[in-house]
Amino acid sequence: MRYFITTAIDYTNGDPHIGHAYEKILADVIARYHRTFDGPTFFLTGVDQHGQKVQQAAQKNGVQPMEFVQKITAKFLALWEKLEIQKDGWAETTDPRHKNAVRKVLQSLYERGELVKAKYSGYYSVRQEQFLTDKERNEAGEFGPEWGEVIFLEEQNWYFLLEKYKQWLLSFVETHPDFVIPGFRRTELVNAIARLSGDLCVSRPKERLSWGIEFPFDPDYVTFVWFDALLNYVTFAGYLSDGDSSLPNFKELWPCKAHIIGKDILVPAHGIYWPIMLHAMGFSDEEMPRLLVHGWWNVAGAKMSKSLGNVVDPDLLADKYGADALRYYLMRDNVVGQDSDFSEERLLVRYSSDLANGLGNLVNRTINMSQRYRGGWLASAPVQDADVESIRELAGFVINRYREAFERFEVQNAIEAVWELVTRANAFVEQKAPWKLAKEPEQSALLDAVLYTLAETTRLLALLTGPVIPRSSARILEQLGAETFRTLEWGGLPPGHRLGTPSPIFPKIEEA
Repeated sequence: MRYFITTAIDYTNGDPHIGHAYEKILADVIARYHRTFDGPTFFLTGVDQHGQKVQQAAQKNGVQPMEFVQKITAKFLALWEKLEIQKDGWAETTDPRHKNAVRKVLQSLYERGELVKAKYSGYYSVRQEQFLTDKERNEAGEFGPEWGEVIFLEEQNWYFLLEKYKQWLLSFVETHPDFVIPGFRRTELVNAIARLSGDLCVSRPKERLSWGIEFPFDPDYVTFVWFDALLNYVTFAGYLSDGDSSLPNFKELWPCKAHIIGKDILVPAHGIYWPIMLHAMGFSDEEMPRLLVHGWWNVAGAKMSKSLGNVVDPDLLADKYGADALRYYLMRDNVVGQDSDFSEERLLVRYSSDLANGLGNLVNRTINMSQRYRGGWLASAPVQDADVESIRELAGFVINRYREAFERFEVQNAIEAVWELVTRANAFVEQKAPWKLAKEPEQSALLDAVLYTLAETTRLLALLTGPVIPRSSARILEQLGAETFRTLEWGGLPPGHRLGTPSPIFPKIEEA
């Protein structure tokens, strides 16, 4: 069975920003970890291309919706390639395979009486593409700015019987504490479910919105964008694919072990609509996905927005500092689930102190000293030395902490554990001073042990940092000549192994 990871698909009505990049990097890091240490892993991501906002944006730009979404989609794909996002599956909701599966779901729900047609009049948020109730009004009795333009509509639509599953969902969330991570988001979801009332409008009349998936049993309507989009996480995993070889085997992938989303779409879409949809489609409690909910990247405590002019462009940052520097900063300076403040100055500090002066310096010194004193050849001398032994013990302790942190999706804690070993290894260099040992023939065995300890520590560090900084990790292993020595246990480099030629892994930023 593969480890299946998905992220929220990105809405193609605007350019990608740092929040999009963070989510995809987080998912990629988790996927790379499981590929490296646990085996086959499948990472699915993609774009949501339907909906009223897309249709309006296309009209504003004087192009057809398909042309508009293809242009935006190309920007997302280019950025993911630049950021080393190693996806296994790509979802586009205009894909005929997805549309066919969505129609099958709609038809099945209709035949089982889960969809009913009814007339409704009320206030409608154009931005969020949903009808609003009095619960969405603020203390002043108004619909707040978060809803954008709000208009009054009266029309007939198809409704999914959402409310009848309220008690099931409450019971499920309360009896499955790992459904939502971190735990405090689960409390937020339970409170939202308790307030749930009414059913979900899952159609839009074609006279108002033509850019969507047509209903199979009522061609005057297209599918509500959220209903359509939420199904992509199963359709592109092979659900209802009729054996289409271009899609994965659904039974091998499902259930989803980590569905990564932002806190703003937990309620109601991914935490209420989606599990109820899956339940109504016949998915058991054991087949429900697990939601990993991350926070926002803010600027000086304020949410990023175009109107404030504080939106951070990850494309420019990757060009300026490199993908690995950006990946490392976003993973190191954020606790998954919490909000963080973005700071380019902090990115520079992390690059200089952690990557260049910490890991990069250790790699360079290790290989240079081995080349200078032993021609690059390693010998594992059986000496009794407390400092050498302490490095080996710390490496084992760090590996355990690292794996435990990743199993809890605590990427920041995993990185902190790794950097404890980086710091200790650099201190070990100063402590043992190989340049002094090289001048004392009677210390030859200890010098061999110190050089081997540094090389083996560096190899392990390259493997441990691989999910976060994949390009730099690969370069370290290449310089060590250790591309094939990938065990996460001490002693992976055999005696008699020869190290390669060192070159700066993390050049000074003005040279980057």
